[in-house]
Amino acid sequence: MSTPRISGWFLVFLYALSGLTGLAYEVLWARMLALQFGVSIFGVIVSVAAFMAGLGLGSILGARHGQRAANPLRVFAWLEIGVALYALLSPGLLKLSDAWLGGIAPHVDVWTWYALQGTAALFWLLIPATAMGAGFALVLRAVSPARIGLNVIYGVNATGGALGALLPLWLLPAFGWVNAMGIVAGLGLLVGGAVWLLARQSWAVQPVVGAREFKRPAGLPLLAYTGVGAAALLLEIGWTRLFGMILLRTEYVLAVILAVFVLGLGLGSLLARRARAAWWLTLLPFVAGVFALLSLWLLPWVSAWAEQARYTGLFSAMLWQGAVLAAVTLPVTLILGAWLPLLAARHTASNAGAWLYGANSLGAALGTVTAGAVGLPWLGATGTVCAAAVLLFLFGVACYLPRRIWIVTSVGLAGLLALAWPVYELPDVARLLPATQANARDLYRHEDALTITHVVERADGQRVLLTDLQRMDAASDQAAVAVQENQARLPLLLHPAPRSVLFLGLGTGISAAGAQPFPNLARNAVELSQGALTAAATWFAPVNGGVLQRMHVARDDARRFLRADEQRYDVIIGDLFHPDLAGHSALLTVQQFARARARLTDGGLFVQWLALNQFDAESLATVLRTFQRVFPEAVVFMDGLRLALVGPRDRFFGAPALFANLRRLDADAQRAATGGEGAWTWLGRYWGKIAAGDGPLQDEWAPRIEYQLPRARYQGDFDLTLLLTRLLQGRPTMEQAAQALDVTNADMPAFERAYSATELAVRGWQATLQGSDEGARLMRLAYQANPQDRWVGFSLADSMLATLPQAVRRGMDERKALQTILEIRPDHAEALRALWHLERAAGDARAAEMYRARLQAVSPLDKEIRADF
Repeated sequence: MSTPRISGWFLVFLYALSGLTGLAYEVLWARMLALQFGVSIFGVIVSVAAFMAGLGLGSILGARHGQRAANPLRVFAWLEIGVALYALLSPGLLKLSDAWLGGIAPHVDVWTWYALQGTAALFWLLIPATAMGAGFALVLRAVSPARIGLNVIYGVNATGGALGALLPLWLLPAFGWVNAMGIVAGLGLLVGGAVWLLARQSWAVQPVVGAREFKRPAGLPLLAYTGVGAAALLLEIGWTRLFGMILLRTEYVLAVILAVFVLGLGLGSLLARRARAAWWLTLLPFVAGVFALLSLWLLPWVSAWAEQARYTGLFSAMLWQGAVLAAVTLPVTLILGAWLPLLAARHTASNAGAWLYGANSLGAALGTVTAGAVGLPWLGATGTVCAAAVLLFLFGVACYLPRRIWIVTSVGLAGLLALAWPVYELPDVARLLPATQANARDLYRHEDALTITHVVERADGQRVLLTDLQRMDAASDQAAVAVQENQARLPLLLHPAPRSVLFLGLGTGISAAGAQPFPNLARNAVELSQGALTAAATWFAPVNGGVLQRMHVARDDARRFLRADEQRYDVIIGDLFHPDLAGHSALLTVQQFARARARLTDGGLFVQWLALNQFDAESLATVLRTFQRVFPEAVVFMDGLRLALVGPRDRFFGAPALFANLRRLDADAQRAATGGEGAWTWLGRYWGKIAAGDGPLQDEWAPRIEYQLPRARYQGDFDLTLLLTRLLQGRPTMEQAAQALDVTNADMPAFERAYSATELAVRGWQATLQGSDEGARLMRLAYQANPQDRWVGFSLADSMLATLPQAVRRGMDERKALQTILEIRPDHAEALRALWHLERAAGDARAAEMYRARLQAVSPLDKEIRADF
């Protein structure tokens, strides 16, 4: 084999590494830009668009001017080195621009902010992406003596890019963003240095004999292939939305989808060398459109499979879900990858590969923007995929179409439209999630560039708010309502006289409803999802008391809002959310907690709620440690199986503040403000100061929990029993707690009962989780200590209701047994329902109506009650 041939194949290997570093750069830059300028899909879309635009612009510039370079490899080497140096400098430059944009944030609205975000992303990514795009034309020219085809160059670069998309999944949690960027840049410098050494060889510095200039092909094929690029990115974004919400749903799934997409492009290009260009170019458009639409026909099956699949760990989950994703999408991506070399083969005389690549990339940038601005908000994700399938066909036909088959084209278009019509709309939730939502009925769906919001009605009439399908934000059932209202009660009770409150996240609006008993309180919320706003105002109004009419809601990203808002609040409440989902862990970082602290008044409180069942021990310790770093005097309260991290701006005021607050209220308002549980019940839920010890923090620049939590979930490390054990071990003694809360000696008996009841309840739940009968006994003791505790009373009442059939068989009177349950919890919905049925069957209409009315008061959306009217 000749020296140019050997060196050419080595260059191909280096260009594969260049693809790896290029996609790794893109993922790292896009992630940080999205975090720095607001956790929203807009940042991702604009980042991808800017990157693709740079690739396209660079390739066209390389095609126009690259032939002037006496040594194209040397130019390519300097471009690689320049991009790597840019990457090394980017963390510092990004922090400077972040500080500059932070100063602008208070003076612009959220939509202007998104425009600034787009401009910043364009500025940041266009420069390095243009350099990467120019490299394509330079490499094509440099390998001419080695006679290596375009399909190989494009294919290996894309295949390397697939690995590069996955590389940040290992680098980010292990090294943090700055160090991860440094590692990738180091690899980029090595690639650039190796290319520079290769450029010094004699074959590289000699004139390329017989090399053709890159000439622009005819306008229609070039324009049509630009449209193919736009349709391809419409398709990718539609797939990312759809499969991203039914598969891993974490930081991992985005990288997996990108890797599978780019891998298909690479493999398709490598396989194209064996295809007959004319025959395939005629067939590809229709086949691509059909398989794109088949992905929608398969969507319910993939979703149902993903809902019930079990894995041995995260790698197993990624492998199996990636394989299913590849099976669904690979036919189309193989075609997209083959399209460039096949079309370039039709323009051999003009050596048009770099022009075609550039036009396709520019089209991809246009398709990305169109998907975010038009596709997702107006057509929905499934409609976007349908539109992409039709556009792939139409633009593909225009790339290469003998006139004699226009009739066949019309028939093909009609066939695609017929195939698209049944799957244009997203399937019902019951079809997508047959295990958990089998009998659910869709009431409302809203889709925009941010999320897909569903409100579904279960068989019992209760409503559930779903964001991106599988993430249940909240529900309307009795227990869920209490949980949500308590998220407002505890923080507002702990402040001596709250005059303003800010909810970071609105959800169903039920949490905000818990703030209504507090007088002279300015209620504010920030919520980015328009679907959630509509759902709270309409579908959940019966259970949130129409609270949106009595509060101010800003539609904004919570992180951006805290940076931009100049108002200060007595209480800020961080809502419950799923921290393992992409972007959400940024709400649990040092930076976000610091933003919240900066917006507190003197004596103000920030309370962040955490659901214990969403954490493993390591991730929970990381969040606690992070919170304590910003709020050194932070304390913990525990409400059911949820932790409230209470961060005082100055110091924690304890029991005196709570009683001073309640003295402002009349008896009815006090009862409503405490949820009927009394002040001592809430003080009894105190769990001491945070003592998480030394260890890593959750930082925007060094993220951890969004990568740790999926691993823990799929490996079975979500051990609620272990978390309860550790919490119990770290709880202060009653005397220590009383001192920290400033409880007087005269109040010690009341505090002792409440404090003991909380611990007995937690030990009871722990025993029940371990399968021990000791849990029931501990719960009875907890009830004896504090019968006002809602969770204790309901646990005991539920247990009694579950054993009611056995008790009746032993001769107990059913009516008296049910009334005994109501003595424990007068608002127990199922006991009220049973007595309603019992009295109606006995013919006592008056008693039946009384129980029905009480049931309606505690469960206004109950389907049986609504059907009774």
